[in-house]
Amino acid sequence: MKKIITFIICGLIVLFIAFSVLINGNTKKESKELKKIKVAEVAHTVFYAPWYVAIEKGFFEDEGLDVEVILTPGADKVTAAVLSKDVDIGFSGSEATIYVYNGGEKDYLKTFAQATQKDGSFIVSRNKINNFKLEDLKGKTIIGGRAGGMPEMTLEWILKENNIDPKKDINIDTSVAFAAMGSSFIGGNGDFVSLFEPTALQIEKEGYGYVVASLGELGGVVPYTSFSARKSYIKNNKKTIEKFKKALQKGLDYVENESDEQIAKDILKQFPDTSLNDLTKVIKRYKSIEAWPKTTEFKEDSWNHLQDIMIEAGQLETKVPYKELIYEK
Repeated sequence: MKKIITFIICGLIVLFIAFSVLINGNTKKESKELKKIKVAEVAHTVFYAPWYVAIEKGFFEDEGLDVEVILTPGADKVTAAVLSKDVDIGFSGSEATIYVYNGGEKDYLKTFAQATQKDGSFIVSRNKINNFKLEDLKGKTIIGGRAGGMPEMTLEWILKENNIDPKKDINIDTSVAFAAMGSSFIGGNGDFVSLFEPTALQIEKEGYGYVVASLGELGGVVPYTSFSARKSYIKNNKKTIEKFKKALQKGLDYVENESDEQIAKDILKQFPDTSLNDLTKVIKRYKSIEAWPKTTEFKEDSWNHLQDIMIEAGQLETKVPYKELIYEK
């Protein structure tokens, strides 16, 4: 009897080991089947919440993609990384593809998915201003970001729409690098600064300034931040592009339907220096201005609005046709 029991136990152990090997083998096989994608990201901000949700919730893995994110400050540096093939996909302001196209690049970039539809920056004032109006900027200095970048161009467009001359009525400081704008303001430069979240909230909490307005709310719908890739890459990897879009769409759907706090919990790992409470507040701010689109697909009128802003800023002479730079399946 003991021999039979021993035999059964040994048999079960063998089966368990065999099953474990099989499971581990399948897991490794599945892992190997994930396609590696390198993405250059222009900034790390809560403004990109749908993107981080898609990463943290495993939506890309569900589509068979292993995404590696590389922080690459500056849209010009993002496009350089894509063109040099250091990365496969760029994530930056949509204006970057226009600059590359007009520069004569043969294997230029095409945009295939939008992630935001409003400017994600907020005007932060050094002094508290009740009932802020854009006229309060007159005669003052605002740190506005790189000339030719979307934050600075959107600011100029908003000012002109409100009969304020951005060259004469206000001093827009474009000398400060995007990543250093918050610290420059804290250091005493400028009366105002244009900042993304969570930096704007952090400065507010630390008593260095006050959020007085949203550029996104004032600037209207525009394909502000998007994903792009070289024409050749898209042509040779159409299935990958569609899978990428599908995963991002899941992220957009998620932020559309989930609560502010739940979204904050899901992406908290991406912002370890920000509390859950603060992250929830930032998500609420972006939702209130409808910063995120319902779909990854671009609309031609918003694309034209983007180019209107660029033309007004003196960065573009004539519009580039929608079909030239927007990838359509």
